[in-house]
Amino acid sequence: MYRYSYFLLAFLFLQCFPAPKVAGQFTQEEFDEMALFMAKGKVKDMTVQELIQVKEDVILLDAREKEEFEISHIPGAIWVGYDDFSMDRIKGIAKNKSVVTYCSVGYRSERIGEKLQKEGFTDVQNLEGSIFRWMNEGQKVVNNDGETTNRVHGFDTTWSKWVKKGKGEVVY
Repeated sequence: MYRYSYFLLAFLFLQCFPAPKVAGQFTQEEFDEMALFMAKGKVKDMTVQELIQVKEDVILLDAREKEEFEISHIPGAIWVGYDDFSMDRIKGIAKNKSVVTYCSVGYRSERIGEKLQKEGFTDVQNLEGSIFRWMNEGQKVVNNDGETTNRVHGFDTTWSKWVKKGKGEVVY
């Protein structure tokens, strides 16, 4: 069900906000518009710069699929998934802890953030622009072995166009 709603939203999004004409070449304004549209919901956004300031004090949850997480993720992130998300994956996290969710561009992590709020988590934020913005701003990602990498899972060609040229190698 989640994947179906994600594709429907992607179709509607592309009608209003076409992807960059050339993959990896877009303005910050275009990226911001896309990210804001995708993450529209009830979860407060946190910028990359804000996360850098508080990273040691938050629990970072990756709401992408396992294969995406294994290619690269933000250091210290915990994989929780999206299509098969389960509260069991975070049962040890106190509901009053600061939690920041992210995915590729913000849609999936927004939905997971909303679920966390419904379950009683009191301090949930969504990383604005998610891992694509994190990489576009030159921040470090690691692979499943904890080694720094420049690779990022692009989800598909529709979304991978939002990784700036030279900021990451998009893989599928």
